[in-house]
Amino acid sequence: MPLAPALLRTDPEALAELQREHGRALFGFLLGLTAGDAQRAEDLVQETLLRLWQHPEVLGSAYESLRPWLFTVARRLAIDARRARLSRPLEVDPEGLDQAPAPGDAVAGSVTAIDVRRAVGSLGPEHRDVLVQVYFQDRSVAEAAAELGIPAGTVKSRTYYALRALRKDLQGYGYGLGA
Repeated sequence: MPLAPALLRTDPEALAELQREHGRALFGFLLGLTAGDAQRAEDLVQETLLRLWQHPEVLGSAYESLRPWLFTVARRLAIDARRARLSRPLEVDPEGLDQAPAPGDAVAGSVTAIDVRRAVGSLGPEHRDVLVQVYFQDRSVAEAAAELGIPAGTVKSRTYYALRALRKDLQGYGYGLGA
């Protein structure tokens, strides 16, 4: 049934009537698209009605019902909102902030990194090369042996002695450097 000419102006009363007529169905549809997030669904309903208000020419169309147009706009808005959320970092729940590292930890981490670099740098080239392959480049003993052109047993032996030297050099840190 075509809409009355009074609705062509998108006055507040016409918008309220359309919200009463289609709002509940639109909310239910958007609730499904937002995985049950009622707040997001409500926001998207309002955004959909805002789009209708911005485009009064839709009200004068020959459609019997505006519901298909509203659902199409709502679906596109939900997709756009999801894409926008995914392009940003995830929001953090305030309750998880107590597990975040303290601001002073960044300085301590930098100092630790400097000490570890110094300790690794103090190793002989054979031991350092093995540690770089096995720990920093995450290669297996066989892969490190192939890369360095030495037997796998030599890689294991050098790794053992390199870690032992690092454990001694980094004693104050209490690292459990296994051999």
